Amino acid sequence: MLTGNQQPDHSRISEFRRRNLDALKDLFVQILRLCQKAGMVSLGHVALDGTKVQANASKRKAMSHERMLRAEKELEKEINALMRRAEILDAQEDKRYGKGKLGSDLPDELRRRQDRLTRIRQARKEMEAETAAAAARQRQEEAEEARTKAAAARESDAPAVEQAELNRKAETAEVKANVAREKAIEVAKEAGLEPPDLEPLAVEAMPRRGLARKADGTPTRKSQRNFTDPDSHLMQSGGSYLQGYNCQLAVDSDHQVIVAVGVSNQPPDVEHLEPMLRRIATSAGALPEVMTLDAGYWSEDNAKACTDQGIDAYIATGRLPHGQPPPPQRGPLPREADARTRMARKLRSKKGSRFYAQRKAIVEPVNGQIKEGRGLRRFLLRGLEKVDGEWHLIAATHNLLKLFRHRRSQQQTQWAATG
Repeated sequence: MLTGNQQPDHSRISEFRRRNLDALKDLFVQILRLCQKAGMVSLGHVALDGTKVQANASKRKAMSHERMLRAEKELEKEINALMRRAEILDAQEDKRYGKGKLGSDLPDELRRRQDRLTRIRQARKEMEAETAAAAARQRQEEAEEARTKAAAARESDAPAVEQAELNRKAETAEVKANVAREKAIEVAKEAGLEPPDLEPLAVEAMPRRGLARKADGTPTRKSQRNFTDPDSHLMQSGGSYLQGYNCQLAVDSDHQVIVAVGVSNQPPDVEHLEPMLRRIATSAGALPEVMTLDAGYWSEDNAKACTDQGIDAYIATGRLPHGQPPPPQRGPLPREADARTRMARKLRSKKGSRFYAQRKAIVEPVNGQIKEGRGLRRFLLRGLEKVDGEWHLIAATHNLLKLFRHRRSQQQTQWAATG
């Protein structure tokens, strides 16, 4: 009905999707609101999980910083040898046919090496710019923390010696932050990039990947960058490694409706909880009463963040063999018990065991429906921003299918009741 019985070409559909990613992100929220209006979302229990999805790139197209430097030297050596050979051939042709009568084009093997050298050198510079910007952000955070401590000491009228020491540390941290900032801007300029954004991430922003780097902000020899999709990252998934993205899903327990999504190139899940909480509140309009999360999200800061926002969180503190229930724990909880011990005891309670057992029937089936049922094994687009839009579209269509089946089930129930 929408196309007038015409069948648009797959390339036309792909182009439409590519050009309208921002609008499709808004579509996810609109469909979620329809699910809420249909009574499919209560936010009584939400399970959060991260799944690794392969990027539109091969891990064999990634290269380490050490290998880039070595490849540059080898290519420069080969190019110089080819140039000398080309000069000899040009001299022989000039002698035989006359100067300028028969000019040889640049040999293909020379052109290929020059193109490869250019790509490798640019990838290396972009990697160095990324690690320099990460180091500058860290120095900036350290300087802000040092300033805060110095200000707190002045306000509390701390001893003069202590204030002087904290002021000295704050000044030193500020100098280091300025040096790191200038270096990050300079390295980005050398790579032909815009000055890096050194401001702290927004609350709802997904974490940035942390490429391994030295104290001066340069990459370590094993830091890698992919030529096909530079934003993608090498991640462990199911005992093997893939070049991909970490895709987050927050799913409501009532009808397996997705209430928030996010994509990052940072493999660990632990840094994704707080931004996902903000995204749940933004897209669904409120925070859940109960949340269940696997051991990848455990940290004392995450447990505290949930408690501070009134969420009854059940976060696994470690992994058990498949199918093995947690050991029972009896007796009073020690007064000196830390946050991990308290959370482990909470999970072993009857209430905690009941809630956490429901998790495998909430979010894990949704990952299976998306990957197995709908065949999402790799993204079609490249780049973090475009992949995020594609993930929003996948979540929106998942919810649309849930809404369609829910309404169809209601209609069938009504027809059965009316005979």
